[in-house]
Amino acid sequence: MPRRWRVAETLWGKGQPLDAAIHAFTVGDDPVVDLSLVPHDALGSAAHARMLAHVGLLAPEAATSLVGALKALHAEARAGRFVIRPEQEDGHTALEAALVERTGEAGKRIHLARSRNDQVLLALRLYLREELLALGARTAELAGTFLDFAEGHADLPLPGYTHLRRAMPSTFGLWGMAFAEGLLEELEALKGVWGRIDRCPLGAAAGFGVPLPIDREYVARLLGFSRVQRSPIDAQDSRGRHEAALLTWACSVAGTLEKWLWDVQLYSMDEFGFLALPDAFTTGSSIMPQKKNPDVVELARGRCRELRGLAHQVEAVAGGLPSSYHRDFQLLKRPTFQALASTKALLEVLARLVPALKVNADKARAACDDSLYAAHHAYALVAQGLPFRDAYREVGRQLNDGTFQPDRGALTATHLGGAGNLGLATAREELADAREWLTRTHAQQTQAAERVWAA
Repeated sequence: MPRRWRVAETLWGKGQPLDAAIHAFTVGDDPVVDLSLVPHDALGSAAHARMLAHVGLLAPEAATSLVGALKALHAEARAGRFVIRPEQEDGHTALEAALVERTGEAGKRIHLARSRNDQVLLALRLYLREELLALGARTAELAGTFLDFAEGHADLPLPGYTHLRRAMPSTFGLWGMAFAEGLLEELEALKGVWGRIDRCPLGAAAGFGVPLPIDREYVARLLGFSRVQRSPIDAQDSRGRHEAALLTWACSVAGTLEKWLWDVQLYSMDEFGFLALPDAFTTGSSIMPQKKNPDVVELARGRCRELRGLAHQVEAVAGGLPSSYHRDFQLLKRPTFQALASTKALLEVLARLVPALKVNADKARAACDDSLYAAHHAYALVAQGLPFRDAYREVGRQLNDGTFQPDRGALTATHLGGAGNLGLATAREELADAREWLTRTHAQQTQAAERVWAA
């Protein structure tokens, strides 16, 4: 006989038994995964209770009792003291059970006018907003370290490579500036992702609204959302869509950083020797005493590829489904949480690594041989009146017969973005603007939470 497990403690339980294997399969790892959502679920539930009282569906004293209990539970969850028992299935059930235990009859009224579907949507939306701002702050910090590196090494020569072959003269400043610019672009793009998730889904219920006089605009304002997600069906359809948008952004950031990590790996090889990692940033070998391995670079590079895999997992689970809610969406949480945690760790460690890099200017300068100045010499011949195609061929002939002797100082880059004009001042202004937006938006969300918890 199969084992049975009564599930009366779940939000949907009606006292009927359920096969234990089915229960374990459908619950999955939610009792652990949902711990990340409980603080946001508590905040969203408090706003919901206030809205119910606002429209007359809940007595004011009951709402006050619920908000007080939810504030305490929010603090417990933040401190890691909240527990979800396996038989409770998920954080939503555990939170309501705790409310009933602490507030009695009022706790049984908290679920009026909502479904577990829009409850988890709201908790996820609040979670994504918080993570987005945290990732933005870390990206801004890392962009600042690249700007500092570029400014501190603005004129140090570095061979420029295409096809992993020496191409034209460059500088460490120009190299560092490339990654600062990439991250500044990502910070600009992050505002667009924020706009996508800055809409409140509460009130959508199971995807068709509720036949009660709720006030969706009120709860959206209370929680600091700029708008309501109008269509209740689209609210359910957006499961996975917004997670994928944020993870796509994270993957784009990782794509920029992956190139830098590859360069660091190459330039720190003995055969290049342009860069060196401090001993504190390397690991050793269990057999070769001389080894100082750049494991942090390699693992960070691996994290970039891992992020793409997690983003693909989210897209694969959310894609290929008809409209409205499906239990498949439960499987979106774990890869989303894992990806965002991995992104934060990546940004944090690289913000420590960039300023710690040691530049070997002598080796880099020695690698800048005459061949790097082939294009410059062709332009110098053009300045003397020779058509570019003829100048190009003349330089090619000199390179082939060994007579090439360029005047390295004949031409210098004076335009914006050249080796001598990195555009640092403008880049710092853009970074300051990004930081100001992040600080202001974070303050707005903090103030919104304070409004919800206010007596």
